[in-house]
Amino acid sequence: MTRSTGRDAGVVRLGAAGAAVTVATMLTNALAYLVPVLGARRLAAAELGALATALALAAIAAVPGFGLQIAVAAHRARWGATSGSTRLALRTAALTAGVTALAAPVLSAALRLPVALTLLLAATTFATVLAGRWLGELQGDQRFLRLAAAMTVLAAGRYGGLVLGLALGRGPVACLLLATLTGLAALPLLAHLARPDPAAAPAPPSTPAGGAVDRRLTARHVLTACGASLAMLTISYADLILARQLLPGDASGGYAVGSVLTKGALWAPQVVTVLVLPRLAQGDRRARIAALTLILACGGVLVGASAFAGELAFRLAGGAGYLHLAGEAPLFAAVGALYAVVFMLVNDRVATGARWPAAPLWAATAGLAGVALLAAPRTVEGILVCALGTAVLTAVLMVSLAFRRTSGPSPIGTP
Repeated sequence: MTRSTGRDAGVVRLGAAGAAVTVATMLTNALAYLVPVLGARRLAAAELGALATALALAAIAAVPGFGLQIAVAAHRARWGATSGSTRLALRTAALTAGVTALAAPVLSAALRLPVALTLLLAATTFATVLAGRWLGELQGDQRFLRLAAAMTVLAAGRYGGLVLGLALGRGPVACLLLATLTGLAALPLLAHLARPDPAAAPAPPSTPAGGAVDRRLTARHVLTACGASLAMLTISYADLILARQLLPGDASGGYAVGSVLTKGALWAPQVVTVLVLPRLAQGDRRARIAALTLILACGGVLVGASAFAGELAFRLAGGAGYLHLAGEAPLFAAVGALYAVVFMLVNDRVATGARWPAAPLWAATAGLAGVALLAAPRTVEGILVCALGTAVLTAVLMVSLAFRRTSGPSPIGTP
């Protein structure tokens, strides 16, 4: 009876944590979508284009922050707190911001952006990347309610200044300046949320058989996680970029509307990956199987729903002008559902210290580009079939790599 009660309490806690992280993710996405909605109503077309381009660059520059979060979370779940994480996080944030600042003149000239706008990107990038350190600590410690709060604070910091600036009728430079200030102001709050709980006794680090291992969190771990994050971002947008390059304007617009379903199916089950990452870092195979089951079930539901209500999905995503693509809705959703599986398994490989965890994704991206450029029909269906085939093959490969490992996972920090 006691064991059953404890198990039930654990399920309730995990469910509450999942709900909190889901709400925080939805709030983040809502604020991100509110910015272009307000911008379209408050800015001239040229100003809106400049702000949208700057935000796209900011999203790319923020990739090291995701990598830092994954690396810190996996290492902390495996080995506990280490003294070098603060210095490593500051170096990662400073390096990313420095590269962004050095690229500012080139970006300004190439994309016809004000220099002040591109220079402000460096400051916002510093805040966003550094935040990954505290998010990773909370995730690795499995303090998911605090993680949800931290995600909300970070979202308010990243987008609150933009929303305020647009509401006040300011231009792109003033809006990004306000976003920089709110982003920097969020950092002390994140540090406060990530403070250790004195009432919680830290779990002893696991020690694998075979002698001592290096338990330090190093730049190599962060670079590996950053490379994986960049690979996931690249492959998730590769088909959309190819559609823009290869299709006529109207068809590429239709593909962009369909890709909304892809992104929905991709990101809907990501809370599972967030919750399971610490267990994956500790080598919990049952957690991996449970996560795969949940993600596949979620994907199946979304694909089925898009098949049943394809017209409604396209009407909501793009309007009545795109209803002719409603029959392709399940395929767009299937691409996202398969990549959700792939992304979870990439995080698994990063967490367990696998060599070149993102190599299959880079190979798949190259293969998709090659087939689309050389053989695919120049239609929405042609590009979509290429994307779906790539997603299927990549998912099968990642699953086979995950379950081919018969020995215990390599600890973080070992080859």
